[in-house]
Amino acid sequence: MTHGDRYKWTALSNTTLGVLMASVDGSIVIISMPAIFRGIGLDPLSPSNIGYLLWMILGYLLVAAVLVVALGRLGDMFGRVRLYNLGFMVFAVASLALSVDPFHGGSGALWLIGWRVVQGIGGAMLTANSAAILTDAFPLEQRGMALGINQITALAGQFLGLLAGGLLAELDWRAVFWVSVPIGVFGTIWSYHSLREVGSPSAARIDWLGNLTFVSGALVLLASITYGIQPYRGHATGWTNPWVLGGMGGGVLLLAAFCAVETRVAEPMLRLGLFRIRAFAAGNLAALLTAVARGGMQFMLIIWLQGIWLPLHGYDYERTPLWAGIYMLPLTAGFLVAGPVSGYLSDRFGARLFSTGGLAVVCAAFVGLLSLPVDFPYWAFAALLFASGVGQGMFSAPNTSAIMSSVPPGQRGVASGMRSTFQNSGTALSIGVFFSLMIAGLASSLPHTLSAGLQAQSVPAADATRVATLPPVSTLFAAFLGNNPIGHLLGSNGLLDTLPAGDRATLTGKTFFPELVSGPFHHGLVLVFTAAAVMAAIAALGSALRGTRYVHIEEKA
Repeated sequence: MTHGDRYKWTALSNTTLGVLMASVDGSIVIISMPAIFRGIGLDPLSPSNIGYLLWMILGYLLVAAVLVVALGRLGDMFGRVRLYNLGFMVFAVASLALSVDPFHGGSGALWLIGWRVVQGIGGAMLTANSAAILTDAFPLEQRGMALGINQITALAGQFLGLLAGGLLAELDWRAVFWVSVPIGVFGTIWSYHSLREVGSPSAARIDWLGNLTFVSGALVLLASITYGIQPYRGHATGWTNPWVLGGMGGGVLLLAAFCAVETRVAEPMLRLGLFRIRAFAAGNLAALLTAVARGGMQFMLIIWLQGIWLPLHGYDYERTPLWAGIYMLPLTAGFLVAGPVSGYLSDRFGARLFSTGGLAVVCAAFVGLLSLPVDFPYWAFAALLFASGVGQGMFSAPNTSAIMSSVPPGQRGVASGMRSTFQNSGTALSIGVFFSLMIAGLASSLPHTLSAGLQAQSVPAADATRVATLPPVSTLFAAFLGNNPIGHLLGSNGLLDTLPAGDRATLTGKTFFPELVSGPFHHGLVLVFTAAAVMAAIAALGSALRGTRYVHIEEKA
């Protein structure tokens, strides 16, 4: 084996470890949130703490979404390996700081949110430059396979993080962050000693105005969408909140200003001209829509399993986060089976067939999920998850290879950053879009159903009405966190102790809440999965319009 052959496999193994660590930590906190909140002494269902909960999840995702383009461009200018190595070190330091949180209550939550943001910066450095490093290291005929392994590992990491979070939270909430420390230290040392610059950094001025308008615009827009799912003045969501509407408008204006700036500066941060390349534009559009649909599916499946299906099948609420991760493994298995194979085959036959066919399978899986009852047979659920994983694996690897091969070698860093921005922004957008759809579905039928169910168990009408009129987002987060909100809401003011023993046992049992909310929840699921199926269908159309196989002329030379 030649030195060049050894290097490309070293680059693949190291960057795969990097993106796996970054993607696992993007989702590991989701499933561990109940243990984290108990550990720092915060009630996760208190309305005043919903903001902490959201930002602990989203702080990492938002930073990863808005910084990858700038960091990819800096990689083109100063060296992709240099930025990548620094990302490993930043990630390791942030993971250590997260695991030693010295505070409790709101201060402890702010410590975690702040260091999650720093960790997101390190993760953005890794993801922004990994695809460009691989594109530099591998020849064209092996690039799809290499990028496929890297990309599918990153996507599978999002779901492996759910399983890891469930397992580690059983031990200690700090273990959720401990696990990244030795991996980060090892990866930092390994990358500094083994990776080298294959591409040639291109000296250029930093586009400060472009960076400022893009980062601020994207952050304000995504943050406003996030706050849109929180209740506002009696409304189930915050879409009538002037601050939310103003933030969305301001974010759009800042992004419009960014586009204007980029067309006027000599050395722009983001190469808008890349969108003239049909394969690049179509691939990124398909990636964005697929990321939105995938993110929505991830959150809704967690809620479905933790809040309804697992309790109905006898699982304690405290154990549902762990088992939800286990029962979602068929989705990860589908990724791992289809990703490398489709990447290898796309090197020979092109990306369009596999990417478009994969998205058609994803769309069909969403339609299948729509047809399932709330209390589904697991074999049918697992088969649909596996099919969805296969479809997403078929799409992701060839699509990434087609995007990266379509751009000039000197712009691979910024192209990788732009690709990651679309993917990460889609995940962040999915929270606002799908949670809003689910809350809208719950708000239309949950209050009446909840009030009637509580009164049937001897809860006074006034108290039942008070509980039923609480924001649906509280009920949604209760299911999301694997928590029985009935005992929590009725026990906080001593009302539960005044009820007959039989009614009290029913209200705090495993089946009352899931059976009560299954109807309203299914109504919300219909809205969510219909929207996801439509997005997957549009993404498939965009993928089909990418044209025949295209490789930039400089690559052919």
